[in-house]
Amino acid sequence: MLINIDGNKLTIDEFIKISKDHAIVGLTDDSKSRVQLARKTLEDFIKTGKAYYGINTGFGALASKKINSSDLKQLQRNLIKSHTAGVGDPLPDHVVRGTILLRANVLAKGYSGVRLKVVELLLELLNRDILPILPAKGSVGASGDLAPLSHLALALLGEGNVKFKGEVRETSDVFREEGITPLVLVEKEGLALINGTQVLTAIGIFNLVDSENLVKTADIAGALTFEAQLGNPSPFFEEIQMVRPYSGQINTAKNIMRLIKDSPLWASHSGKNKVQDAYSVRCIPQVHGAVRDTLDHVRGILEIEINSATENPLIFPEKGEILSGGNFHGAPVAFAMDFMAIAMTELGNISERRIDRVINPATNMDLPPFLIEDNGLNSGFMIAHVTATALTSENRTLAHPASVDNIPTSANQEDHVSMGNFAARKAGEIVGNVKYILAIELMASLQALDFYEEKTSPKLEKVKSVVRSKVPFLEQDSRMDVLFDNIVDMIISGEIVEAAK
Repeated sequence: MLINIDGNKLTIDEFIKISKDHAIVGLTDDSKSRVQLARKTLEDFIKTGKAYYGINTGFGALASKKINSSDLKQLQRNLIKSHTAGVGDPLPDHVVRGTILLRANVLAKGYSGVRLKVVELLLELLNRDILPILPAKGSVGASGDLAPLSHLALALLGEGNVKFKGEVRETSDVFREEGITPLVLVEKEGLALINGTQVLTAIGIFNLVDSENLVKTADIAGALTFEAQLGNPSPFFEEIQMVRPYSGQINTAKNIMRLIKDSPLWASHSGKNKVQDAYSVRCIPQVHGAVRDTLDHVRGILEIEINSATENPLIFPEKGEILSGGNFHGAPVAFAMDFMAIAMTELGNISERRIDRVINPATNMDLPPFLIEDNGLNSGFMIAHVTATALTSENRTLAHPASVDNIPTSANQEDHVSMGNFAARKAGEIVGNVKYILAIELMASLQALDFYEEKTSPKLEKVKSVVRSKVPFLEQDSRMDVLFDNIVDMIISGEIVEAAK
């Protein structure tokens, strides 16, 4: 499959197809023309001898220092060398692929002034799956992701290390074997390669896609717990949603009603034994719905960001201008990631409360304590809940916004930074924890339902069948972590959501 990019129309679905499914990427003819025009315009500016930031001046606090024309190529090379200062574990392969794609897409817009061969080399690495090793830590999100993107740029020079065919090797060796000519940077190209938000945005997109799957999974888990609690269905009725018409709330309530439709278990009690349920069940539409609305907002931000020019300075050939600005600042995505972190933490919070209700002897009167028949001898789901509470507590700490922090850099020239990279990474940590919290709720609610004579709805029975293929009903204590992992795998693959459709 070939996807042509032009810097303006890349979609999140295409991003996933390229980053995870290895679709081949090319450039549109229009994009090639715009890239070449911007380069010619830049070369005309350089001939004037005027000072332009990062082209013939130093960087950051050294912006006022003019560089001799004979040293301009060395200036760009030195920039990359000095900025390869990232530390920590390498970013996952799919994030690196996403980063390369987004960086190429920015350059393809035609506001950067790089030669066409720079964009083409990025796409060559992507299409051959030659992945630079990008350390996760070292970016403050302004001027974008300088350190990790410098490690990417270093690979284009034929230096550093790359991952190729499952092995980490020296870039120079891989280039030699593959017949790839390393890049020799000219004016502005080093800066154009590293100035922007592509790492934090790539992480953010994967966070979003995972979260959108998890909120669907949470509806399924919530419906199962509702059934296991012999709940009262009135909180999901349309009349209630339409007098507070948030789209997320309306859609969540519809989902729950579809999931429990035609349930013999529901029909056997119809909520007759309860006036109303606890908030963690009764307020599923309001909480899950608010998470949905938050994710819709985050999606809108990321859809803009992936097709934006996020560097400095920018070249506008049509107007004959080169302008300095701050599009590299990661605040829009940083705020979105912090908002997502809060929302996903809350999705985990409400799930943990539902786990407690279904295993706690004080609240699950119709079920055995900790969902195990021979309790005392067996502990059942007692410590499974402890794991859920540990993850929930961890998420509450991680949900503190990264974007409210600020440590000035570059001798106070860069005196306000976004911390967007950390915002994205810790949001991803929260999303990973929520996968396990929901897995534990799914496992506990299905265990509870197996104690009833009546079946649940056809859709939820299908979910049960899928889960039961890898996670049995527990008649006695068993190792739990492996079972959690099995359910998480089914969540990630989409099997559970698919089963409920």
